[in-house]
Amino acid sequence: MPGNSFGKAFVVTTAGESHGPGNVVIIDGCPPGIPLGTEDLMVDLARRRPGQSHLVTQRNESDEPEILSGVFDGRTTGTSIAILIRNQDQKSRDYDEIKDKYRPGHADFTFDEKYGFRDYRGGGRSSARETVARVAAGAVAKKLIHAAFGGRVVGYVKQIGDIVARVDDPARVTLSDVETLPDGTPNLVRCPDASAVPKMIELIERLRKDQDSIGGVSEIVATGVPPGLGEPVFDKLKADLGRALFSLPAVLGVEYGIGFGCATLRGSENNDPFFAEPAGEGRPHVVTRTNNHGGMLGGISSGMPIVLRAAIKPTSSLPREQETVTSAREPTTIRTRGRHDPCLLPRFVPMGEAMVALVIADHFLRHRAQTNGAHTS
Repeated sequence: MPGNSFGKAFVVTTAGESHGPGNVVIIDGCPPGIPLGTEDLMVDLARRRPGQSHLVTQRNESDEPEILSGVFDGRTTGTSIAILIRNQDQKSRDYDEIKDKYRPGHADFTFDEKYGFRDYRGGGRSSARETVARVAAGAVAKKLIHAAFGGRVVGYVKQIGDIVARVDDPARVTLSDVETLPDGTPNLVRCPDASAVPKMIELIERLRKDQDSIGGVSEIVATGVPPGLGEPVFDKLKADLGRALFSLPAVLGVEYGIGFGCATLRGSENNDPFFAEPAGEGRPHVVTRTNNHGGMLGGISSGMPIVLRAAIKPTSSLPREQETVTSAREPTTIRTRGRHDPCLLPRFVPMGEAMVALVIADHFLRHRAQTNGAHTS
C-alpha cells in the first residue's frame, strides 16, 4: 500500500505536492452533527502558514481551505469530508539549477531509488507543504475530541538549540500562552517561557545570517483524555502516537512522559503512586501523584495528561555550499536557493498537535465501538 491514509475509525487520506496545484484531505468516520466551518480550520492553518513572521520561510500562501463535502448548514453530515487548500506561491524555477543534484538531508536520493524519478520542485510529496492537509484534518479531530469528552491538545516549543524553556506544568499551558507574550505581542517562536523567547529569536536570526539552521524540541500535551483508550499489544496508544509524529517531516526522535530519563532511575523513583481523587457525588477518580508514565500505561490512556516530545532536526535546505553528488553519481557541490525556515519549530507546533489529535480521535471512536460507548472511569 502507498501509505497515504492514516487511522482505522477516523481515517484521513491526503494527496498533493509542494509545487502542485494544491493539497487535499479526505476524512472518513467523522460523526454527524459536529459544528464545523472554514473558520474552525483557519485557526491552526494560520499557525502553520508560511510567511507568518520574519523567522520562517517567506513563501506567501494564504492557506484558505475549501470544504468540498461532508458539511451542511454548518455541521458535519457523517459522510466523507473533503478539504482543499490550493498552492498559490510556488517558485519552481528556484529548483532548476539543482534538479539533478541530491540535497543533503533530503529525500531526493531515496525517492530516485524507490520510484526511478522524482518531482524535484521543493521536494514534491516529501515536502512539509503536504502537512497543510493534515493540519486541516487535525482541526476537525480537535473539534471531535472536545465535543466528545472535553479533550484538548496544545503544543509548544520546548527547546531551540541549547536554549531550553522552563515549563513546570505542561498540562496548564494554554493556547494563549503559546501564541501571545505577556505584553500582548505575538509569540514568534511559540514558547510559553517568555524569558527564553528573546534568546531563541536571537539564535535563529544569528544562524540565518550565517546561512545555517537549527533544530530543537516540541512538547505536545493532550488533556481531558479519558482512561481506556488504546490497545494492549500492537495498537498501543503510545505506538500510534509515535508513528503519527514520526510520519511528520524532520522528526528524528519521539519520547513520552519521562522518556529517556527513565534510564537512570530506580523503579521506586520511576513509578507514579496512585490515589483516589474525590469526584463530587460520583465514583472517585484514580489519578497519580506524578506523571512519569506520560498518561499511558500498558499502551492504554490512564486519564492523566498525555505528554510527548518530538526532536526536530535543523532545516536541511541551506544557502551555504555543501558537498553532494548528481543523479549520475558525479561529485559536485550544492547551494539550495528558495525560501526556507531557518528553524522548523515555530511552524511544527500545529503539525504535531494535528497528528496527536488525529490519533486520539481515532482511538476514541474505536473504543466507543468496541465497548458500546462505555467508559472505564
